[in-house]
Amino acid sequence: MLNIAFTGGGTGGHIYPGLAVYDELKKLLNCRIIWIGSSSGMDRSIIGGADKENAGGIEFFGIPSGKLRRYFSFHNILDLFKIASGFFAARKIMKKQKIKLLFSKGGFVSVPPCAAAASLGIPVFTHESDFSPGLATKINARFIGVKGKIFTAYEETINLLPVKIRDRVMKTGNPVRSIFHNADPAKGRSFLGLSDDARILLVLGGSQGAKEINDLIRAALGELTKIYIVVHQTGRNNEVSGPAGERYKPYSYFNEEMPHVMAASEVVMGRSGAGIWEWAFLGKPMLLLPLRGSSTRGDQVENAEFFSQAGAAQVLSSPYTDGGINAGEFLTAVKSLADDREKREKMAQASAGICGKNSAQLIAQAIVEYFNTQNGGEN
Repeated sequence: MLNIAFTGGGTGGHIYPGLAVYDELKKLLNCRIIWIGSSSGMDRSIIGGADKENAGGIEFFGIPSGKLRRYFSFHNILDLFKIASGFFAARKIMKKQKIKLLFSKGGFVSVPPCAAAASLGIPVFTHESDFSPGLATKINARFIGVKGKIFTAYEETINLLPVKIRDRVMKTGNPVRSIFHNADPAKGRSFLGLSDDARILLVLGGSQGAKEINDLIRAALGELTKIYIVVHQTGRNNEVSGPAGERYKPYSYFNEEMPHVMAASEVVMGRSGAGIWEWAFLGKPMLLLPLRGSSTRGDQVENAEFFSQAGAAQVLSSPYTDGGINAGEFLTAVKSLADDREKREKMAQASAGICGKNSAQLIAQAIVEYFNTQNGGEN
C-alpha cells in the first residue's frame, strides 16, 4: 500500500483545507495517510478526530515546530533549534513510515517536513491558500523539485511565484471540507433552537477567536440584536457576555455543527483567512474585518480585497491603515445590508461563483495522476 504524509497546522486555516484533500484522496486512492503536525497546540486534537471511519482518527505524528517571524525577536533564535529538531524528527518519521509523497497545507509547522522530504528524495506537493505566497510557501517552493507541485487558490498567485517553477504550479481554488457539501440550514436552526424565520448574523473570529471582533461585538451587541439574532464563535477562553435571551448565542467553538449553522445564516462576518472559501461555497454575503497592519504580511487584506472586487463581500476596514471601525460604523454597515435584500442576493450569487470547482478533488486527482505516471498507469 502507498504511504503518503500530510503536513500543516498551527491554525484551523492550515488544517481544515488539508482534511478536505484527505477525504477526496481516500476516495480515489488505496493508500495509508499519516499527518505530521506540531506536537503542541490544536493540531493533534483536530486531526485525531477527523476521520470517523478509522478508529482513533488519522494517524498523527507530532514534531517540534518553531514560528517563522518577519520581525526581530529573541524567540527566533530559540525557534531555530525547534525547526532543526523538527527537520530531523520529520525525516526519521518519513523514512521509517516509507513515505512516497508529502502533501503540505502550509503554516510554519510544514517547513521542516518539506525540507526533510526533499532530503529523502520524496516529492513535495504544497498548497497556498492566500492571494500572495506566505513565507512558508516561499520556503517550501524550494523543496518541490522536478516532480513536485504547487497549488494556488487564486490565479494571480501564480505570477507571484518564481518563473522557473511556474510550469509546476496549478490553480485549484481553496479546498472545502466535504461536510460543507451536505450543509443543512434546518439542522443549523435546530442546533441553535431557532425558528425557520429567524434572521441570523454569524460572527466568526477563527479557531482561536479574534479580540478585535469580540470587542466590536461587545460594544455593538445591544443594537445589533435588534437587527439580527447574533451567533458568535468567540474562541476558547474568550467568551463575550451579552444580554440574556434568544437574540445572542455565543459559542466558544463550533465542530461538526459549523456547516449547518453557516447554511442557516443570512450574513457571515469575520476575518478573511482561508476559511472564507467555506463561506463562499455556501454562497454567503460577507462582512470582512481582515487582520492587518505592520505586524502582518497583509494576506488577509489581499484576500478581502479579492472577495470585495468580486462583489461577494464588504470590507469593514481600510487596507491602508491599521485602523478598524467603531461600533456605530459597524452597525450602519450591518443595517444597510440587512435592509437591502437585492444587495444580499447579488453578493450571495457572487460568493457562490467564486467556488465553482471541487478544489480538494482537483488536488487529490493530481496526486493520483503522479502515482499513475510513476507506476505506468497502476496505483
